[in-house]
Amino acid sequence: MKDIQIKKLIEKEKKRQKKVINLIASENYVSKDVLEALGSELTNKYAEGYSGKRYYGGNEVIDKVETLAIERALKLFDLNSDSWNVNVQALSGSPANLAVYVALIPQGGKIMGMSLDQGGHLTHGHKVSATGKFWIQVPYGVDKNTEVLNYAELKEIADREKPSIIVGGYTAYPRQIDFKKLREVADSCGALLMIDMSHIAGLVAGKVYPSPFEYADVVTTTVHKTLRGPRSAIIFSKKDIRELGKKIDKAVFPGLQGGPHLNQVAAVAVALKEATTSSFKKYALQVKKNAKVLAEELAKKDWRIISGGTDSHLILVDTWMNGKGISGKEASDRLEAEGIIVNKNAIPYDTRPPVDPSGIRMGTAAETTRGLKEKDMKKIAERINKILRV
Repeated sequence: MKDIQIKKLIEKEKKRQKKVINLIASENYVSKDVLEALGSELTNKYAEGYSGKRYYGGNEVIDKVETLAIERALKLFDLNSDSWNVNVQALSGSPANLAVYVALIPQGGKIMGMSLDQGGHLTHGHKVSATGKFWIQVPYGVDKNTEVLNYAELKEIADREKPSIIVGGYTAYPRQIDFKKLREVADSCGALLMIDMSHIAGLVAGKVYPSPFEYADVVTTTVHKTLRGPRSAIIFSKKDIRELGKKIDKAVFPGLQGGPHLNQVAAVAVALKEATTSSFKKYALQVKKNAKVLAEELAKKDWRIISGGTDSHLILVDTWMNGKGISGKEASDRLEAEGIIVNKNAIPYDTRPPVDPSGIRMGTAAETTRGLKEKDMKKIAERINKILRV
């Protein structure tokens, strides 16, 4: 690279990534093949439209790339093209979710999504997001005592508020989601059911977490978390008389985006193929094992684990513990100073502000990619405890 300044910064970031223990739940490390696709000549091509329906010429190769990505997405999650539409052009998770709402929810309609401070995502209708400016959020959360979803309470809220869409899938909820019960809640009030499986997509692909596809009308996901691909997103929608897929495709282009990033789409295709291998299934299982051990070891050292444990890659830890510990920001800062990267995070019914909440969020996907196993998680738990108990 001739640009020495950028080259040096890239090298510094590579060194930083190598020397830290990365417990950011939403990060991972892609393969060299994914990086090669991202940096390929595909970035030079403009391709507004969809395969076979472009507004520019010269897309005979590009069409094959996008079609292949769609085919691989269907194959990975055991779906068929007769029943599911797939859009691989969304640039990331937030634009993907926005596209679904633009396509299917009337302006001013109700989005029933988990509150941000309970473990939901900004794009599930939070007021600071565009999704909370053009639509009304009907918030729900977890039970105050158990810190897990109370589906009976969800049904009461849905029946009362009559939302247009119910969103399941979360950013800081470690427990297994009962997609069947969410479907029953949606059916009870006539709402669409959308599952944002961004965090758990790799676990679903690896067959170590239940699949939402039997129950959802729409499934969105990022590709760069447990699925271990590039920063991108995929939107799946059921094919039926409602024509959800056609509406979503129009919302993505021309509604919200111009030409797709085909280098990104190609990298998605590479990651999807990698996720079909037996080694990826072993990886997904190890991610869960590592998270379980890390949570258990921290609990043994008297750290309060939200909901009492985890069924996924994700762990939420109460570091404040009613004022007897330290704040989430201080915990994150202390750990980073010692080479362990986490993120400060609100816990359910948090009494502290979002900028300095009561907890931290951790995940095991990135370090599992590096080959770490249960014995390593025990050592990491020991290090975390020593750093935070000073």
